[in-house]
Amino acid sequence: MSGTIPVYRWRLAPDGLATRRQLRAAGLRPGGQDPVAVIERPRRRGRPPLVAYLYLVSAAVPVRPMTPARWRAIEAALTARRTCPDCGVVRDYCIPTSIGVCNPCDQGAGWAIAA
Repeated sequence: MSGTIPVYRWRLAPDGLATRRQLRAAGLRPGGQDPVAVIERPRRRGRPPLVAYLYLVSAAVPVRPMTPARWRAIEAALTARRTCPDCGVVRDYCIPTSIGVCNPCDQGAGWAIAA
């Protein structure tokens, strides 16, 4: 055996194989298994094909349930992304990483592009 995995063309993979997204839609995850195949989707104009790894559905395991602690951690992370480091106000949107502050603080800097 050469150590390579089979490559299938777009929409021609056999039954029993699924991508990570397909597993997730079914409430499953790979569960530590290695990919058993690759599917290639051709692209135009000399670009390389898009590839996706395929996993055995029979070896997939259920997705871990969200615990209250995980929900709190996600909420804290999202709140931190919406909190301006200059004024400390929690905004309704994520602070852009390109400017690092909320829009009102950025407008007060005087170098923002006028509309």
